[in-house]
Amino acid sequence: MGNNDDARRTGVSDEEWARFVRDAEAGVGEAPKEPSARARMVTERLRRQDEERAARERGWKGRKARKARQAAEPAGWRTGPAWQEREGRGKGKRRLKATAAIVFIAALALIAVRPELVIDRLTGKAEARKDARNAAPLPGETARPTAAPAQQYPDQPTLQDPFRGSPALQWADGAAGIELPEAKAVGGLSKEQVADAVAKTGRLLAAANLEPATLRGERPQAALDLLDPLQDDGRGLMEKALVRPSKDADPLWLFSRFDPAHARVHGDVVKTRGRMWFDSTRSGEVLVHSDYTFVYPLVQARTGADEVARTIVRRELTVALADPERIAATPGKLQIVSWSESAGNDDCSRDGEGYLHPMFAADRQTRPSSGATGPLTDPYDRSKDVAALPKECGTVSRS
Repeated sequence: MGNNDDARRTGVSDEEWARFVRDAEAGVGEAPKEPSARARMVTERLRRQDEERAARERGWKGRKARKARQAAEPAGWRTGPAWQEREGRGKGKRRLKATAAIVFIAALALIAVRPELVIDRLTGKAEARKDARNAAPLPGETARPTAAPAQQYPDQPTLQDPFRGSPALQWADGAAGIELPEAKAVGGLSKEQVADAVAKTGRLLAAANLEPATLRGERPQAALDLLDPLQDDGRGLMEKALVRPSKDADPLWLFSRFDPAHARVHGDVVKTRGRMWFDSTRSGEVLVHSDYTFVYPLVQARTGADEVARTIVRRELTVALADPERIAATPGKLQIVSWSESAGNDDCSRDGEGYLHPMFAADRQTRPSSGATGPLTDPYDRSKDVAALPKECGTVSRS
């Protein structure tokens, strides 16, 4: 038994030893028995199991507690994955800023090259263009206008919008603008004969002013075939003019032609506006009158040309279809009675060459006057006869 140290080494507690001493002095009780080796093993195993269970419980709660604290903290400031997430968001913001800067610089460059993109919005020109594009086409002309079309915004044509700034934007396209009047019998000719004369006049106007081959300067055979070969000062004169044009025999009196080495029509649309009517002055003949304006968008013949210029041609033409039984004429063929022609944006210094020569920016720089000595004229003004226009070469107020 020994001292307390011995008792503790044998497994007897202080309380048990004190109780044993009291009982011994009183003559009662037994000396405490030392636990057996088996009992000590069982006790030790149970103690270790309790400690292991307590350790597991402390570890699970600790992880949960750490997760709870981590959830309460600002996300992504301390843990590796969250830090990477925050860094990713930072990179994303930097990428957005860089993209915005690139877009801004590109926008500034575009404005420097095309300041009209901003100016047109500020001045209302962009809205005016939109309104003009969306405006309904003008109805067909049934009588001579009393005034010139209203002035539009002074705007320049482009490859995408070749009629921008022109009254012709609301005009009909090509042959759709050549409206035929309803036929009726006149001059001793039947309604059918008059209808034939009107239809052939429409075909002549289209072949002479709208046919792509004619505009390219080729021989306008379809138009020539509608004319009477017996008329020397009609078809005969045009045949000579096409071979050897001059100021006294110019194919431009009847045909719209452009020198293919200088310019070409841009796109496949020519704007057309005018009217046609008929009457008779003698028996066996019908006279068909026409007054039309054609607007041609043009670019220089060289590859890559991007400047668009417009040439405006107005024609007054009267043709006759006669009954061959009463008047000397080829059956079914038209004879020229009169013609008048004017052209806006055409180089006056090159009259008699047989081609229309539109003026581009480079041409105006090298030949600023190009023979123009007459007054300012509006080529869209259809309120006067062509014969009433100035005879000398003038300057157009717009094109």
